[in-house]
Amino acid sequence: MSILLPIKGNREVLTLNTSKIIALGLNYRDHLKESGFLNLDNLPETPAEPILFSKTPNTLIGNGEDIIIPAFIRRDYDFEDIRIDYEAELAVVIGKRCRNVPRGKALSHVLGYTCMNDVSMRNFQTTDKSGWFRGKSLDTFGPIGPVLVPAEDIRNPQALNISCRLNGRTVQNSNTSFMIFSVEETIEFISKQITLEEGDIIMTGTPSGVGRLRGGDIVEVEIEGIGILKNRVLDNFEVTA
Repeated sequence: MSILLPIKGNREVLTLNTSKIIALGLNYRDHLKESGFLNLDNLPETPAEPILFSKTPNTLIGNGEDIIIPAFIRRDYDFEDIRIDYEAELAVVIGKRCRNVPRGKALSHVLGYTCMNDVSMRNFQTTDKSGWFRGKSLDTFGPIGPVLVPAEDIRNPQALNISCRLNGRTVQNSNTSFMIFSVEETIEFISKQITLEEGDIIMTGTPSGVGRLRGGDIVEVEIEGIGILKNRVLDNFEVTA
């Protein structure tokens, strides 16, 4: 899956070829506390290890493109309350193939940083016995952008203000310093188990304040030093081949 992503500070546009997106769940303590709706048993105050899940590359859309809530959800299911949420996140783009990366060298494998919105279909996420896969991987459920900031331009990825606005109202407001597992720790952990390829994306989790998206909404993810990722939501739009 390829997506075009402008590089901040010059006129180049990166063709981002992504083989996989690996995301962290429950990586901010305040979001952990609000996550009772996920129906997770024995939820720890602090996870012992990063909680990983997959988000497939078909989810990727760029800044200004539409998040589409597909018509089949209403047509084929009788959910009493359909819930699709925004989640503002810092995304890390891997710059070179790596495995077994020690923590102290982890950031040297980062190409750059950008904003992402981990759009999540909660009904599937909480009912699918196989886990979070389907609820996280519907088409258009991975907005990314607006630009890629080269790694050397962000000295400390653990000191960035991160926020989300829904129709102009701030609904998430935090800082990456509140992550449970840092970018370095996360790359070390993932690369022990999974070879990371150039262009792979790691999503680092969302702070508290997640909430519902509806048709007509405008959702914005802003991260200090990166910019604003802005997308509109279209509801009940039948996507044809």
